[in-house]
Amino acid sequence: MQYELRTQVIEPRRKTFTNLTERYGDRPATRYEEGSVDVQATANFHYRPLWDPTHEIYDPEYSALRLTDPYSFVDPRQFYYAPYVTSRAHLHEAFASTLAYLENRDLVERLPQGWKDLVARAVIPLRHYESGGQLIGAFGCRFGYGTTITQCLSYASFDRVGNAQLLSRLGISLDGGSDGILVSAKQAWMEDADLQPLRKYVELLLVEDDWAAQHVGLDLADQLIYGLLYTHLDETALLGGAGAYSLVAQHLSGWFTDNRRWVDALYAAWGRDPEHGAANKAELSALVARLLPGALEGALGVARIADRCLDAGAVAYVETRARALAAAFAPEES
Repeated sequence: MQYELRTQVIEPRRKTFTNLTERYGDRPATRYEEGSVDVQATANFHYRPLWDPTHEIYDPEYSALRLTDPYSFVDPRQFYYAPYVTSRAHLHEAFASTLAYLENRDLVERLPQGWKDLVARAVIPLRHYESGGQLIGAFGCRFGYGTTITQCLSYASFDRVGNAQLLSRLGISLDGGSDGILVSAKQAWMEDADLQPLRKYVELLLVEDDWAAQHVGLDLADQLIYGLLYTHLDETALLGGAGAYSLVAQHLSGWFTDNRRWVDALYAAWGRDPEHGAANKAELSALVARLLPGALEGALGVARIADRCLDAGAVAYVETRARALAAAFAPEES
């Protein structure tokens, strides 16, 4: 008896969901699009929040920054759950490999004393800054509108937990496997005069009513602090015999570069919106004018610690970067 094997191709009746066909045309959709676009709950709400009866549970008016179509913004990284988790697993595995390399060769312990002081006094305490960032991302995930936006905010919130873990692991390594530096770092975050402006800034962001204002305020501080610690000082480390610091900094710098992709795309979407674009640009300029001084004051506190440890021109760098940010978000001349 013989058997003949044949392949039968069954064409699907539809290439994707109806809502995506209406938006993008009759073409196959990506997994990102199927899991991210037009998923926002818009109807059948049972009641308005008792603590804010002027808004629906999910409402675009929770922010002054709006999009006519929330899905005019999409994540340029095309992250949904599977690729996001895979990407971050690789990031943490790479960091673990770097840390193991440094520990096996005793390179963390061999850091010059100034660099050890910098890490202990300025870098490790920022695990608590990352914790504030996690809360801001979670707030935006709850009150943002449009699942392509809230999805990015959700992943950014998880990223902040991961960043805090990276800094914690670095602190434990620097302290020879104990948590002494982590304990000191928390005390510094609560009491060190140079860190109090940044702590105050983060705590004031947490009580902002507008989720987008929180997000913009955090981004301003990020651009100053990440630029200082993981770009400016990374270059200084390469020339100053602190290669171990540079190897660690590359991971946080790489995360920040990746995070900026969706942040910059959201700014661009706000600015080009056909209905709200002009108002969004004006609101962004007003937010930066209001929040940048606090972000600058907080970053300068970190920079002063860095300059006392290394005399690396940290204060000058932060001031220059803040002027560039102010110019980038300045109101357009009519």
